[in-house]
Amino acid sequence: MRIVAAALIVTAIAIAGPASAISRYESLSKTCASVQQLIASERAVILRYPAPRGGPVLYDRYVADGGQCDMSDYAARSFVPTKDNPLCPVYNCKPSSVFNPH
Repeated sequence: MRIVAAALIVTAIAIAGPASAISRYESLSKTCASVQQLIASERAVILRYPAPRGGPVLYDRYVADGGQCDMSDYAARSFVPTKDNPLCPVYNCKPSSVFNPH
């Protein structure tokens, strides 16, 4: 019984591990090129940055391409502020629909 329970725990950890392994970065502490390189190498990251006009901290998940999006989403061009570029081009997942088929 203990062996079965241990096997189930190990399996659950192995399955859940990759899903929780997304890295988080402050975009303003990096250059645009380094943000783009991080996204390309890790395939998906969470970037945090201050809202325009001093609002709360914003964050979102940014991806290398549509392969990191759900089946009903697509990779849309977006922009984040970085140390050297206030409009660094990146991609994040947006929902696809009949009205916005991308």
